[in-house]
Amino acid sequence: MATPRPSLTLSSTVLDAPDAAELAGFYRRLLGWEPVQEEPGWVKLLPPGGGSGLGFQTSEPYVPPVWPASPGDQLMMLHLDFEVADLETAVAHAVAEGARPAEFQPQHDVRVMFDPVGHPFCLFVNEEAPGEPPAISPEWVAEQTREIAGQGRVTAQDAVAPDPSGPAAPARRAEPDAQP
Repeated sequence: MATPRPSLTLSSTVLDAPDAAELAGFYRRLLGWEPVQEEPGWVKLLPPGGGSGLGFQTSEPYVPPVWPASPGDQLMMLHLDFEVADLETAVAHAVAEGARPAEFQPQHDVRVMFDPVGHPFCLFVNEEAPGEPPAISPEWVAEQTREIAGQGRVTAQDAVAPDPSGPAAPARRAEPDAQP
């Protein structure tokens, strides 16, 4: 006799980060979701209408994935997809909140983005968009990065590979209970 399957409900998708609260703050601004649980090394956000949320846990050995990956690179284990009505507006909003667009964009109706610690996520429209992807110039990305830095927010590049000639990042307090 087979064992009956228990009731299982997806509560959240959990992303590791060097600082759970900082990454949760990015997704809170990006999505407009509010935290429903916050403790040292852990934050959970839920959408206002209900459903599964996003969890964030501090993991000091976190290594950002490489996308697109080559053999030997740190692979992404998953990515998040967000459907949007206006791709250009959504990209501008994501960048203003601290994301950066990937250099390689494989589809004209999808934008691959990286959150502030390097997790890839996609913005997409659910209709065929004719033509080539709109150009995302390096100058525009540099301008957005300068604006973010001017607001005191950390860019993805700084989070992954800090500029050694720049000011030292503040030391992070170790959370002894924050185990992956």
